[in-house]
Amino acid sequence: MLAAENFALLARLLGFDAIQLLSIVDGKTFSTCHAPPFPSDAPMLVTAVETESQLEQVCRVLRAAYPADHVVRLVRLPVGEVTETTLSAARGAGWDVLYLLPMPVGASFEAFQEIIAHLRAPDGCPWDREQTHQTLRKHLIEESYETLAAMDENDPGKMREEFGDLLLQVVLNAQIGYEYGEFTMSDVLKGIYDKIVRRHPHVFGQVEVDGVGQVLTNWENIKKEERRKKGDGEKSLLDGLPAALPALTQAREYQERAARVGFDWPEIDGVLDKIREEIEEVRQTANPAELAAELGDLFFALVNLARWKEIDAEAALRATSLKFKRRFGYIEKRAHEMGRVMKEMSLQELDDLWNEAKALGF
Repeated sequence: MLAAENFALLARLLGFDAIQLLSIVDGKTFSTCHAPPFPSDAPMLVTAVETESQLEQVCRVLRAAYPADHVVRLVRLPVGEVTETTLSAARGAGWDVLYLLPMPVGASFEAFQEIIAHLRAPDGCPWDREQTHQTLRKHLIEESYETLAAMDENDPGKMREEFGDLLLQVVLNAQIGYEYGEFTMSDVLKGIYDKIVRRHPHVFGQVEVDGVGQVLTNWENIKKEERRKKGDGEKSLLDGLPAALPALTQAREYQERAARVGFDWPEIDGVLDKIREEIEEVRQTANPAELAAELGDLFFALVNLARWKEIDAEAALRATSLKFKRRFGYIEKRAHEMGRVMKEMSLQELDDLWNEAKALGF
């Protein structure tokens, strides 16, 4: 703990107001931390950084939320020696306190929750104040797909932006839940926190596992026990998936769940044989209703092949669709440059342009 005289000295040396929002954390806390245990847009004092290994551990944890070049000040008490450096460059032993300057306003979850609450307040935004869980549904779906698109492009900048847009939907719905007396953001966070701890006894408890398979088996058993305690009764292993889930994703999830209890081909040859069988049935079927069913069986078998090969069928198909869009766009562009109308071009001419696009990497 900091003595009163040392705290007063620190306030004078470091230039912070003793009454401002200031976090004070014992450096020993960081030995088991993986992320900073305080809001990043408030100043922070870390005590007990006497050894170089303690200082390195503190800085390592802080870099999960702060840039490597973020300014810190190291202090020796009671002499009042202050050295200004950065998280990545902080070194040495014998320091008593690390002072971390705050990130810009808005860098913490608490600050974000505040501006969302402000939007819903009487002096907030008329549009935001009118929203309900149901009116926000379409926006949540849209933001989810935009996030997936950014992930498919593997674009860090877009992912950062889209994750923010997705977070907006979560926090806004939580604010509405609070206003309606349904739940608070704390309820949401505590619920998922407890669930993660409960379903990872091999991390937060004494359970030992020998691989991912056993983790998933334990996960299903824990869920089953949770349902029993809620009085939900026995449910199928395949229950619980949203009906609106994309079909390819839904198919893979059903297959993965069934495989956990042994309902799966022992070798991939069985998967490939099933695909050949389904293709032959598609060839032989003329009735439209039967053809739709057979095509569904074929899609399901192809998803299973993707699962065996550890490929996300949804992402693979989306990537191919986007590739088709790029190449078709090239054909349109080249036809326009040639002064041709695509409808009047032969299939061979269009195919030649397609191959051009392919060769150029579209």
